[in-house]
Amino acid sequence: MITAIVMIDAATDAIPEVAQAVADLEGVSEVYSVAGDTDLIAVVRVREFDQIAEVIAGRISKVPGVLETDTHIAFRSYSRHDLEAAFAIGFDTAD
Repeated sequence: MITAIVMIDAATDAIPEVAQAVADLEGVSEVYSVAGDTDLIAVVRVREFDQIAEVIAGRISKVPGVLETDTHIAFRSYSRHDLEAAFAIGFDTAD
C-alpha cells in the first residue's frame, strides 16, 4: 500500500464542501480540516505508484475550490496504536 499525505489549500468560503468532495473520491481514505498554513490534509492510499497521479492530479486538483496541493509520499509508517495492538495479541485486558 502506498500512502501520500496531501496538503490542500482551498477557497476559504468552501472549505467544508471541498473537504467532503475530496473525502468522497476513490483513493482518499481521510480528510482533515486543520489550522496553520494549509486548509485541509488528505490521506491517499493506493496499491500502485501510478495511481498517486490519478488520484491527486486527476481528481483532487480538479475539485472545485481546490487552489493548490502539496504532496508528500510516505516511506514508512510508525504508529503507537499499531505497535500496542500487535503486542497485545493473545493477552486479555484486565478491567
